[in-house]
Amino acid sequence: MKTDNSHIKAKVNLRINHLPEGDIYVLDCYSGKGIIWKEIKDRTGRNIKVLPIDIKKDNIFHLVGNNLDFLSTIDLSKFNVVDLDAYGTPFEQLEILFKKEYHGTVFVTFIQSIMGAIPYRLLESVGFTREMINKIPTLFYRCGWNYFLQYLANKNIDKIYHYSFDRKHYLYFTM
Repeated sequence: MKTDNSHIKAKVNLRINHLPEGDIYVLDCYSGKGIIWKEIKDRTGRNIKVLPIDIKKDNIFHLVGNNLDFLSTIDLSKFNVVDLDAYGTPFEQLEILFKKEYHGTVFVTFIQSIMGAIPYRLLESVGFTREMINKIPTLFYRCGWNYFLQYLANKNIDKIYHYSFDRKHYLYFTM
């Protein structure tokens, strides 16, 4: 079951503890109702500008649509923070950030359900072949977090900070 903003205190604290210096320009790729960044603004009093993206159409201001489309076309140099608070694994979004050589702070939510699949391309990037994955896909699901960490290491991310609750991981790193 998807739960909007579970462990909100951990998510907010992670972000507050790792905000860059100066003014903050956030590209919030899974903004929902904007609860996380509103709380951060209220608690810190910092000058934080947020460009929210969400697929849901509602009365809240945000770019409506698939964040992959926006990430592919938007000038990421305008943002010193990218927030990927996803249900699941924001692998494709991270691939865009790496491809575009984004430089800044990244907050990621990595969630694996009990039988949660890991994107094939992520598994392939850490050395598994599609044939191996297809043979026993559930074998790879058990260690998804470890494979995700290996993926980040392969992309030269050598330091992350995270909070973990069962199969939900909230992390920060810089690129």
